[in-house]
Amino acid sequence: MKSTRTFITCFGLCSMLLLAFSNIFNRQPSDLDPPPKVTTTTDSKDPENPRDKLQEGLLATEFDESSCLSRYQSSMYRKPSPYKPSQYLISKLRTYERLHKHCGPDTEAYKRSKEQLDQHVTLSGSSGELCQYIVWVPLSGLGNRILSLVSVFLYALLTERVILVDQRNDIRDLFCEPFPATSWLLPLDFPLTDQFDSFNWRTPISYGNMLKRHVINSSTETFPSYLYLHLVHNYGDYDQMFFCQGDQSLIKKVPWLIVKSDNYFIPSLWLIPSFQPELSKLFPQKDTVFHHLARYLIHPTNQVWGLVSRFYDAYLSRADETLGIQVRVFHRAGFHQLVMDQIVSCTQRENLLPEAAASQEEDSQQVTNISRIQKLKAVLVTSLNPEYSNSLKRLYWEGLSFTGDIVGVYQPSQEMYQQRNKKLHNQKALAEMYLLSLTDNIVTSAWSTFGYVAQGLGGMKPWILYKVENYKAPDQPCVRATSMEPCFHSPPFNGCEADTGTDAWKTVPYVRPCEDRISGLKLFDHPEEL
Repeated sequence: MKSTRTFITCFGLCSMLLLAFSNIFNRQPSDLDPPPKVTTTTDSKDPENPRDKLQEGLLATEFDESSCLSRYQSSMYRKPSPYKPSQYLISKLRTYERLHKHCGPDTEAYKRSKEQLDQHVTLSGSSGELCQYIVWVPLSGLGNRILSLVSVFLYALLTERVILVDQRNDIRDLFCEPFPATSWLLPLDFPLTDQFDSFNWRTPISYGNMLKRHVINSSTETFPSYLYLHLVHNYGDYDQMFFCQGDQSLIKKVPWLIVKSDNYFIPSLWLIPSFQPELSKLFPQKDTVFHHLARYLIHPTNQVWGLVSRFYDAYLSRADETLGIQVRVFHRAGFHQLVMDQIVSCTQRENLLPEAAASQEEDSQQVTNISRIQKLKAVLVTSLNPEYSNSLKRLYWEGLSFTGDIVGVYQPSQEMYQQRNKKLHNQKALAEMYLLSLTDNIVTSAWSTFGYVAQGLGGMKPWILYKVENYKAPDQPCVRATSMEPCFHSPPFNGCEADTGTDAWKTVPYVRPCEDRISGLKLFDHPEEL
């Protein structure tokens, strides 16, 4: 009888321990109950590899670290990048910072340049020593905004313009100031601000309309003081002329540019002959453009970084391996079993996750087959819908993995639908992009700009889940990307001197169709291997 009571007591304690262990590794974190921050005692998450907080010289040193913790602390959470920025890019960034400091808001140079807006026209070549600007107006979801912002910044680098960003939405709540001793925020009293929302492809001052009406051409002697560039996915034939060499010569003469875009249009900048030599010096590795520029430009505010660091420390930091899975369903919102099956098939086929026992008999047999040290694998799932992470969690709770590894599944937020102009929603989205970028491997959804940002920040070539068509599962679940660059979804087909369509690779071999969107363009580093 005593041995029986002892057995029952031991069995009960073991059951309680097992349940507690499961709760630890499968607890669903709540937005309302953020996990406690674990204090980091070392200067690096990997003590054997001291962190390089300046990221090989990419970042400037003049900032007060406490004003933007993510700028220098991110190196504590992310493995050192194998992709080193060129010394030419570093030098170019330092030169740009000096230009921005000279021409930024509240400077005399800015005030003189702003006066041109009241003149309506400027004589060709008469701008003299005045600064030139490009104003970025946010459009679409956060992923699209980040991609277009990085694109506009690179264009500013190439053309020696100063980038200013429209601050009327939530830009100040998302990103730190990227340039030292100055601001990139367009002052709220800028004369054209109240017109920004009405700018579209029909706007008379848009470059496309001015070309169409023959207001501006190669023989024009006077130019408008500003132009609107409509680089949105629905641009017309004349708007696309922005990507032509001759048109760049005209645009260069206009002091102020206002741009809206929801695209990563950098691949087409490589097709403009006058830009190619400079781009090649800036980025000898062709598929590192977004990786370097985003790590330089995009730094979450302290509030957003708190979401990132608390979640990482509580749920991902102790894992032996981490996997990010980004799920975006375009054909219809909600949970779809065929997408779930696709995720499981991809992650198990590519050995990103172990197979799980399908029955109790398999489970009990597998216990005796485990001979190696078990690993803890943490899976970060980002999705508007919670059911994908819940299904994956059930899979590894109800059946032991065939390798014996323990799989914990976590999802930071469950927003259900996209809320583009809601501050907290965008802050959570930015935090999740960063969290995905901190994982060891990443699985993304085809066509998703959210995934593009995460893979680029993390310097990872993702496994891409093929897009579901007509509610039918694709022939194969996923493909490994051969480039970490984002896809330019809507490249122009305007037939200027450099072919800018998807046949561009015939003349510029490192610009090719995207893996997940054949009509898109993407940068690749080694075209001979494709």
